[in-house]
Amino acid sequence: MFSPEQENISPSSTSSSKVPVKYGELMVLGYNGSLPNGDRGRRKSRFSLSRRPKANGVRPSTVHAACTAQAAKAISNKDQHSISYTLSRGQTVVVEYTHDNNTDMFQIGRSTESPIDFVVTDTVAGSQSNSDTQSVQSTISRFACRVMCQRTPPYTTRIYAAGFDSSKNIFLGEKAAKWKTCDGQMDGLTTNGVLVMHPRHGFTEDSKPGVWREISVCGNVFTLRETRSAQQRGKMVEAESQELVDGSLIDLCGATLLWRTAEGLSRTPTVKHLEALRQEINAARPQCPVGFNTLAFPSMRRKDTPDEKQPWVYLQCGHVHGYHNWGSHRDRDRLDRDQEEREQGRSRECPMCRASGPYVPLWLGCEASFYLDTAPPTHAFSPCGHVCSEKTAVFWSQIPLPHGTHTFHAACPFCAQQLSGEQGYVRLIFQGPLD
Repeated sequence: MFSPEQENISPSSTSSSKVPVKYGELMVLGYNGSLPNGDRGRRKSRFSLSRRPKANGVRPSTVHAACTAQAAKAISNKDQHSISYTLSRGQTVVVEYTHDNNTDMFQIGRSTESPIDFVVTDTVAGSQSNSDTQSVQSTISRFACRVMCQRTPPYTTRIYAAGFDSSKNIFLGEKAAKWKTCDGQMDGLTTNGVLVMHPRHGFTEDSKPGVWREISVCGNVFTLRETRSAQQRGKMVEAESQELVDGSLIDLCGATLLWRTAEGLSRTPTVKHLEALRQEINAARPQCPVGFNTLAFPSMRRKDTPDEKQPWVYLQCGHVHGYHNWGSHRDRDRLDRDQEEREQGRSRECPMCRASGPYVPLWLGCEASFYLDTAPPTHAFSPCGHVCSEKTAVFWSQIPLPHGTHTFHAACPFCAQQLSGEQGYVRLIFQGPLD
């Protein structure tokens, strides 16, 4: 369920010639450590970017006007990267790209073709299996974006909209937003765009939300369009860069990725640390104040089906209980799973304080890269019940994530459910053992 990649590696720890330099990792928001049916090949919840044995980066070189022999040759040459900008039926500008020995290129998109290094499909909030996402009409581009990493320190990482296809071409058709820059170069935007947000103060305990921007095919930064696929581009923001920093968010219109640098990952909790925190909570033997039975968070590898010791919480007040059907005569040792599923999220009255609100099982947040600190998991997101540290809960509750083509809302990073309630999270109140 968890890959060795999830143990954090700092750049300084990769000096051995046997271990390639690690630039960082991309994580898809909405998955709690792995895809619902497990990670497979290039389709997974996280992708590690490391220095390639041989550089494969490219940079722009020659610009060809429409319908020239050189332009046709650049497009048809499968060893030549190029970007074609169709201005009208009779006018196309082709920009040739040449090999760059100083950078490594990684491509991200929905396509399973070989040029794509990291296959990303639409994230459906709270989905429990890959089949939950297959009926959705995808809004993610087949060749969504490309990331370029400098092969030498400080390993600067930059993002560009659109990726090269199997013929090493990028085509921007007549309907795509495109223009000629003041220095005579071409640039453009993809249909649904690639949005980026850099957090203020990095991805630390002091992190604050940044401003969402759109990244162009050439890596320029713009304010957002009126709607996701509008023809008119936003205003260019020259003071900002497409350079990714620790904690940068990348939205592909259907899935949002979190970029963590190798240095940033070295400061975050590891899966082993989260497991130690889980065992520490269980060792304290928290009890259900109604049934007086001992509660315990299940193994981090079991994160979809509640068991009989599972902690449940009343989200209105934060009081933690075991599962019970308060006021009924149902034997709690014979849990009716269908009944349990029906109860999740339904308004219930807390026996401790009489506050009414959703009653849900608690699940430990297992994707360590989403944590801002190594503090104990004391807070739960509402309405899903994923548990993490206080500062992690506060941070994600303040982040407006793109949803659809023109709306934004805060969501749980572990399952992508839209947050509800006054704050979007609640402080957990455990009862210790009576003995």
